[in-house]
Order: sequence, then C-alpha cells, then structure tokens
Amino acid sequence: MAVLNATHDPGLRSWVSTANLPDADFPIQNLPFAVFRRTGSGESFRGGVAIGDCVLDLGALHGLDPFRGSAAPALGACAAPRLNAFMALGEEAAGALRAALSQALRADSPDAQHLRSLLVPQHAVEYRVAADVGDYTDFYTSIHHALAVGRLFRPDNPLLPNYKWVPIAYHGRASSIRPSGQEFARPVGQVFPPAATAPQLAATRRLDYELEVGVFIGRGTELGTRVPLAAAESHVFGLCLLNDWSARDVQSWEYQPLGPFLSKNFATTVSPWVVTLEALAPFRAPWSRPAGEPAPLPYLDDAALRAGGAIDLNLEVWLDTARMRAAGVPPARMSHSNFRDSWWSVAQMVAHHTLGGCNLRAGDLFGSGTQSGPAADQAGSLLELSAGGQRPVRLPGGEQRTFLEDGDRVRLRGWCERPGYVRIGLGECVATVLPASALPDAAT
Repeated sequence: MAVLNATHDPGLRSWVSTANLPDADFPIQNLPFAVFRRTGSGESFRGGVAIGDCVLDLGALHGLDPFRGSAAPALGACAAPRLNAFMALGEEAAGALRAALSQALRADSPDAQHLRSLLVPQHAVEYRVAADVGDYTDFYTSIHHALAVGRLFRPDNPLLPNYKWVPIAYHGRASSIRPSGQEFARPVGQVFPPAATAPQLAATRRLDYELEVGVFIGRGTELGTRVPLAAAESHVFGLCLLNDWSARDVQSWEYQPLGPFLSKNFATTVSPWVVTLEALAPFRAPWSRPAGEPAPLPYLDDAALRAGGAIDLNLEVWLDTARMRAAGVPPARMSHSNFRDSWWSVAQMVAHHTLGGCNLRAGDLFGSGTQSGPAADQAGSLLELSAGGQRPVRLPGGEQRTFLEDGDRVRLRGWCERPGYVRIGLGECVATVLPASALPDAAT
C-alpha cells in the first residue's frame, strides 16, 4: 500500500491560486492524470495533470525535458494519446513523476514562470477515456446494495449464499465506455411486461444509474500468474468515478442464467481524472467485517488489508431534469455513500480476479458495483431509492422519478477528506439521457 510522503504535506501550496481554495478537488496534494486536448482544436490528445481549475499540459512539458531519473520516461509516456504505457510503468515511476510535478507546481518553485504558459483552463478542454480499456470487469462489492436489490426480488432470501465468500463480478463491454460529458440514446431491448404473454421489443422504461468507483489497472501480469493479496495494489494505477447504466426491465428478462447483456452494454461513463493510489494514502481506513460474519478465505485476508485496506471515499449522485434546467432549478442530490462500506476491497478484487490465472493488462478497468450505504438515503441507484419503481422520488420543482426520463442528466461526485490533511476530489462523472432511436422493424 502507498505510504505518506512529501507530496501529502498539508502545508504545501501551489503557484496556481485556484489549487489553494479549501474545497478544490485538485489541490497540489492530488495531481490526478487524464487525457485531453483543447475543445474543438483538432489537436492530438495527450496526458495532463489537474491543478486547481487548470490542466498542466504534460505533452508540452515533455518537450522542455525538465526532469531526470525515472520521472523522465514517465513524463514521456504521458505525451501519448492514451496513458496505457504510463500506467504499465508501475507505481514507482508514477510516484517519481508525481513527486517531480509536485516540486514544479509548489508556490516556491523556480519553474513557475515558464510553466504558466503550459496551463489550459479545464473549461476549455475535452477529454477521452484516460486509457485504451482492453477489458472491463464489473464487481458487486456493496453488500448494502446486494441486500436492497435482493429484498425486492427475493424478500425471504435476499442475499445469495456465495456473496459473503466470493467477490462476484461479470465481464462487461469495454467498447461502450465513454468519458464524462457523453450523451447517449435510451437503449432498446426485449422486455416482458407483467401483464404480457410474450416478450416485446421496446425502449427501456426502467433506465437507471449506478454509482460506482472505477479501478484502472497499471502494471500487468502474464497469463497463468496469480497475484497475491499483499501485492495486489502494486498492480493498480488509480481510481475514478464510474456510472454503469442499467436498463432494469431488459435486465430482469435477460439475466437468467448468464447475467447482464444488452441491459448493460449500451453505455458506461467514467470521469476523466484518475487519482493515483499514492494520492489516496492519507485516506486509508481499516477494513473489517461485522462480528459474526465469516472471515474471507486466506487468499483474501491479511494483516495489511485489515489495517488499511479500505478507502474513505465520499460519493454522491446528483440529478437534474430538462425542466429543472429550463427553470433554473439546481440539481438535486439523490444520495450519498462511502466506498469504505464495501464488502470487498480493491486489493481483494485484484487478487480474486487473477486467482485462476487471468492476466491483467495496463488500462484494464474494474467497476466496484453500485456503492450503497446502510441508510435509505445512501442508495446508489434509483432501483433502490424508488423500491423497484413503487415509491417515486420527488424532485425540486414538482417532478418525480421512479426511473430516468429523457433529458435527465446524472452527475456523480467523489472526494476524500480527513482532519489534518487537504481534501482531494475525483472530479465529476456526467452524462445525459437522449430519446431512443426508432425501433427496428421486421424488414431490417
């Protein structure tokens, strides 16, 4: 696990003034990575690091050849249009570059004058997904979400017997992962309405969001290699926000016996900024199970995990509708939760994923599964908040929702804070629902 070092010093300040604001997502103690270009410019995408409300252009910085040692090749890898090669260098190289950037961006840095020209306002850029995602695996790590959903469909037996023993997951569709800001059409699929006698082809009427944490893999592994729990986090580059959209009516008809398919593969949205595990080191927390619950099998348990395997990461969902935006009504907070309530940790996900010898590649993406807390207002999906559509959620301005309507915009937010340390954020993950395209007919 990452340890505290000089980059976490709460006394550090940057010559980028907006990085010093108390509620800034991107102070100098954070320094997350993304891939960007100026909006509408036609420029090549390249790596950038967030500082305050700006992006430091790492492609342009590489041209100045400012660093020595292992930070130099790491910076060179960030000049590429995707960050896979940078992620593959591993945690030591990423840490060296982050330390060099921290030095260059500090208030007393002699480099401030000639680096100012390399800053680009974040409002003037567009992003792509930080890495070329070769494989995407979505887990189911929140026991509170699993219980809430299970009670809707199996009130007498809400939690299946394997849940407390196995980090459940399915392999998702990497090609439909898009960066924050996307707009996507309401998906179409087979549904089986309650009063019907046969399935129907229709646009989903039970479109849902899922509040998740994304995990980008850094250093890869060879096929047939098993990653032990103690080494698992050395294969993780960092975290982002992830919205694993779901068409619940399509899902309920198709998921047996093999799980999600069309109900999930139409869109997955990720935040552009990837916060390294090193930046998150001040916000580690003990990982534990409630008294009376079974301990994990030995390959999923060790002293380091119990001492600091959880991450104290606050999560929120905000929603605004087309009518709210037209009337100037601000977004409504739908829920809040915390990643530390997960039944399974990041390290356990990695260790279990490779147990049978599955290889990992730099840029692979894990989803944590919907992150819900124990309280009713900590539900990470509308399926839970509306009790499966039976209890509409009231919004400012008089509207209500059981599931998402066309024009709805969902915004995920995440941040860490702890007394004695500077707050850091993951930014936002935003997407908007558009009307469905025309249904196919028999001729097509």
